[in-house]
Amino acid sequence: MYIFTISIQEMQFKYPELFWALFLLLIPIFIHLFQLRRFKKTPFTNVKFLKKVVSESRQSNTLKKWLLLLTRMLLLAALVFAFSQPFFAEKSALKQKETVIYLDDSFSMQLKNEGTTLLENAVQDLIKKLPKTERFSLFTNTRTFRNTSLQDIQNELLALGFHNKQLKLNEVYLKGQTLFSSDPSTEKNLIVLSDFQQRMANGSAEKRPQLQLHLVRLGADVVANVAIDSAYISSETSENLTLSVDLSSTGQNESVPVSLFNGEKLAAKTSASFDASPKVTVSFSLPKNEVFNGKIEINDSGLSYDNRLFFNIGEREKIKVLSVGNPKNDFLKRIYTEDEFTYTAFELKNLNYSTLSTQHLIVLNDLPQIPTSLTTSLKAFIANGGHLTIIPAVGIDMGSYNLLTSNYATTFVQPLRDEREITDISFSHPLYQNVFEKNVTNFQYPKASECYQIETSTPTALGFQGSTPFLVGDASFFLFTASLEPENSNFTQSPLVVPTFYNMAMGSLKLPPLYAVLGESTTIDIATTLAPDHILKLTKPDFEFIPQQRSLAHKVSLFFNGDLQEDGIYAVMEDQKTTKNISFNHNRNESKLAYLNTEQLESDLSASSIASLFDTIEKDNSVTELWKWFVILALLLLFVEVLIQKYLK
Repeated sequence: MYIFTISIQEMQFKYPELFWALFLLLIPIFIHLFQLRRFKKTPFTNVKFLKKVVSESRQSNTLKKWLLLLTRMLLLAALVFAFSQPFFAEKSALKQKETVIYLDDSFSMQLKNEGTTLLENAVQDLIKKLPKTERFSLFTNTRTFRNTSLQDIQNELLALGFHNKQLKLNEVYLKGQTLFSSDPSTEKNLIVLSDFQQRMANGSAEKRPQLQLHLVRLGADVVANVAIDSAYISSETSENLTLSVDLSSTGQNESVPVSLFNGEKLAAKTSASFDASPKVTVSFSLPKNEVFNGKIEINDSGLSYDNRLFFNIGEREKIKVLSVGNPKNDFLKRIYTEDEFTYTAFELKNLNYSTLSTQHLIVLNDLPQIPTSLTTSLKAFIANGGHLTIIPAVGIDMGSYNLLTSNYATTFVQPLRDEREITDISFSHPLYQNVFEKNVTNFQYPKASECYQIETSTPTALGFQGSTPFLVGDASFFLFTASLEPENSNFTQSPLVVPTFYNMAMGSLKLPPLYAVLGESTTIDIATTLAPDHILKLTKPDFEFIPQQRSLAHKVSLFFNGDLQEDGIYAVMEDQKTTKNISFNHNRNESKLAYLNTEQLESDLSASSIASLFDTIEKDNSVTELWKWFVILALLLLFVEVLIQKYLK
């Protein structure tokens, strides 16, 4: 049904077409004009009094007729106005409304207002203010309820939990706009309910012109929080490890007890004092080479998700590294020490090919030629998850090398016999991530007297001056373009040699870290060989999770891409047998209690509370109906007509 409106002094009418009925006012007028009433003659004995009575009767009768005419016309007009349903309202109140609500359910909403978390308060206010049957859309950081009503999702709203994901403002605007219809005639209201942390301000998005943006800041009574930021092994001896724990404080200067648990058993306790600085580091001494299922715990009145941190220290798997080639060049033996690696080196003539499949990293070191049989075995080794590093000799057989390297989009072209400096370091390459605190510019660059020109699509990790590659590689394949013999290059005496080869080996078997961070892309290798049709799964009390995995000849790679949501210590199970424990923790991004100024954000309405926002919207959309008053007026006029008929002679 279409609503037509006209405006008469700000009054509007739902059915203005009924004003045609005002022509009915002509009826009482015609009756008044053409009504002829004969006067009855009454004989009197005195003619003098007859003239006076006749005069008075005619004047009284004329006044009565005019009053009745006016009353009846007003009565008909009041009825016509009543049926046309007049009302007062803003123009926006007549438009069809669409409402989309964003409800922030991130960890920062754990702060409390009047003893209840901000998220719980927001849910309760929505339940109180939203009409039970009104259709709307609502989304959080992880869930979306499209074109629903309060009675349909009330239970799900009450059961909402906290999540480690928080949308940026531009993501909120973009997702909110996708939940509106494409109808240009409707008024679209996007309501954002959040505490508006500063980390939400990342990028901007244009909102549609007809979109009304309403921001409601949800604030806590006290903005204070203590967080466990991170834990790491800062030093170790032959018998002990030193576990360092970083804590930070916002708005609190008191000392906080810090407890260390091994499983459910309290292992140690200390305190963190924030008198001098908002950041504090405490340390614990742990026994080396012992399994430790650790949990660090504090207790404060702020956010609760960052009050605990899980970690694991277990028996460390040794990475198997095999060097094939020149036994005199022993720099690899100094890098791959016995505490972390199982390192073996063979000359090509003494190599047992059956041992290749049991290795994690194979280094071809200074081979003049690669036999076809070795090439075949190495291709199978890499296909089964092994990693390969090639260091060519001076004067190699490029044809035999290319039989192997061409599988990895790399071919040797020709030797280059001029001295070059290794000046280009790709700081973003996986080999050098977290190696340098900043980009180095005053480095003492190593050199090479002779190298090879190659054609490759593999990323360059190190390069000569002039952009000629020195080291190329990706996840499982690395190639040097020059011999590392001391007569040809001083790279093995450079500070770069240790992180380069160390990270190559560490990448071949991604051992479980002290803990992993939920929401980040993580790969963990478990050194085991699965039986056919077997899988690995992660378990903890009352929870089981099967991650994405790839079973290889000597390891199983587990991939975590944000699917896991709960922090804690997980047991890696194979057929009811625990092979390893892995810890996961939430990131600490929301522990920093810094907020945006919503008054500086572009919005159509900013409110201090959900209740005040909905009261304002309701007031703007209210319609004051007047038809009842016109019905009352008609009844009054009818009563007036009765009085005129009865009392006016």
